[in-house]
Amino acid sequence: MNKTRRPPKSYKNEEFLSSPAARTVRILSEYLDPAAKFERNNITGTIAFFGSARIKPKETVLAEIADFKKNANAGEDELRQLHRELESSRYYEEAVELAKLTGEYLLEKTTESSGFAVITGGGPGIMEAANKGATLAGCKSVGLTISLPKEESMNDYVIDELGFEFHYFFMRKFWFAYLAKAFFIFPGGFGTLDEMFEILTLVQTKKMTKDLKIILYGTDFWEDLINFDKLVDLGTISPGDVNLFELHDSPESAFTALRDHFEKVVFNKNG
Repeated sequence: MNKTRRPPKSYKNEEFLSSPAARTVRILSEYLDPAAKFERNNITGTIAFFGSARIKPKETVLAEIADFKKNANAGEDELRQLHRELESSRYYEEAVELAKLTGEYLLEKTTESSGFAVITGGGPGIMEAANKGATLAGCKSVGLTISLPKEESMNDYVIDELGFEFHYFFMRKFWFAYLAKAFFIFPGGFGTLDEMFEILTLVQTKKMTKDLKIILYGTDFWEDLINFDKLVDLGTISPGDVNLFELHDSPESAFTALRDHFEKVVFNKNG
């Protein structure tokens, strides 16, 4: 008899951990790992930034336009698209500035028992911009990436200790919502809209009862994209539901709204 023969421990058995039978273990891992790291880093509240992964910094788009014009076969449609990207690049720059203002304020409010962080989806575009702004401010910067068919790496402005890759969308959304004190929602596509409506629905249905500040950034974009008044007219939402969020168009205005909310609600200055 071979006395050294032993089966692998279940928690070290990769075949088991990757199997359908261990799905609950994997889900719990995506709860427990972030929870432990947030506690270790004294993060008790977050400000979330949502927005398109495709919006680029201004200098990147300008370089692409310059390279494109050197191409003798350059087409007008492609050039027009690049100029549209140049117009959208302002959102990247403004997200950096807003996150920097927010990060500086959060640092002032951090204590030994409560700390704050800027949290994003960890990818490029608006996510990178917000993580960059937080890093420039010296504020903790969190990234919650998700494994997708077209993989996008974590941006360079997320602290290694606070960078996560999720498999389950619902666990990723949980961590966006659980510690959140406010949301800044920049222009974006399906993913951004999904995240925005998830939060609005949770607040509307009172599944999230804490007093959140939800700011949609870029009035022209949002009003052109979604006719909220039409939803009220049709009776598909209540008139008061449009008060669940605010529209802002500058980093200074959006930050002021956030700061006033924090002073009144989060830090209860009037309590």
